[in-house]
Formats: sequence, structure tokens, C-alpha cells
Amino acid sequence: MSLEDVIARHGLRQAGALPQRASGVVLLIHGRGATAESILPLADVLAMPDLCYLAPQAHGHSWYPQSFMAPTAANEPYLSQALERVAAIIADILGSGVDAGKLAVIGFSQGACLTSETVLRNPRAYGFAGILSGGAIGPPGTPRDYQGSLAGARVFLGCSDHDAHIPLARVKETTAVFTRMGASVTERIYPGSAHGINDDEIAFLRAGLAPFAT
Repeated sequence: MSLEDVIARHGLRQAGALPQRASGVVLLIHGRGATAESILPLADVLAMPDLCYLAPQAHGHSWYPQSFMAPTAANEPYLSQALERVAAIIADILGSGVDAGKLAVIGFSQGACLTSETVLRNPRAYGFAGILSGGAIGPPGTPRDYQGSLAGARVFLGCSDHDAHIPLARVKETTAVFTRMGASVTERIYPGSAHGINDDEIAFLRAGLAPFAT
């Protein structure tokens, strides 16, 4: 299966370089109430045109109905379906011949939570994972006994210190889990920042994606 076949199979929206010419692939996961089209302009902001940017669309514009901190049952079966869908997209991208070291997964808000949980449940040496205002999914006290290693993976987490949707403690917990699993982790907390993507985070995303161009 070619990368073009993967795009068609999963109905992915696309920006940036053509799949056959791209030096790396960036999978973008949108937030609650948003669209694949609304997160794809991040490609223009990053201004790294040699990369192929792909984005899936959540059914009903939401990956799961409740808070990522809600009891797991409250988000089922939607949460499991979303996790399986993103994991399947990643597996097919890799199956198309893209090296894990040339694959990035970047999510914002609800998409960042889905990115965190997907990467933790499907560990490998990802080229980069960007967690923008999000964290691992589940209520307080959720066991974080993920199996496998993230050695070789690079991860960035950025969030406000008083995000109305993402408790700081969950960001810290997620950072600790990524670190424990062997990833190289950078965490940035922004005092007084809004729930959004700031210029400093964009700079870190560019730095994280820079090796893809080599």
C-alpha cells in the first residue's frame, strides 16, 4: 500500500509536499469541535514545505464526548474507536514505507490528548510527537502501565499553567510517563497563556521536525 493509498483509505486531508516527494510525514489531530481543514493551516505556519501533512476528520467533529478526565466508560465506545482509528492510520503510514523516525504526530487540545494516549499505547521510535494543550487520557488514578519502549522518540508538551481544560498536574504526569518509557521529552509551561498554540510552541515544533529534512 502506497502513502497515496493510505490517504484515500482513511479519507485524510492533505497539505504540503506530495506524498512521493516528502522527506517526512506529519499527522495532525484536531481538537473538539474543529475539523481536519482547520488544523492543516499549521503546515503554512510551520513553513516546512518538504513535509507531507495529513489530517483525519473526527465524526461529528469530536473524538469522544466527555472530558479526557472523565471516567473511561463515559467516553465509550467513541474513545476506543478514536484510538483504534489513529493507531490504524499510523500503522498504515508505516506500512507504506515511511520510517518511524520520519513520522510525527501532533495534536491540539482533544487531539493532543488523543495523540498522547495513542503514542503511549503504541510505542516506537517516533520522529516526533507534539502534545499541544493535552495529556494522557483517563480519570485521576488511571494506571499508566503502558507496555513497550519509546526510546528514540522525541516528544514536546506545551500548555498554559492555568488551562481551563487541561490540569497542570496531568501535563506533569504525562511528561513523567513519556520520560519513564524512554522518550526524549521537552515540556514547556506558559504562565497566563490562553488555550491555544503560541509562537514559542511553533518554534519547538519546527525544531522537532527539523531532522525530517535531513
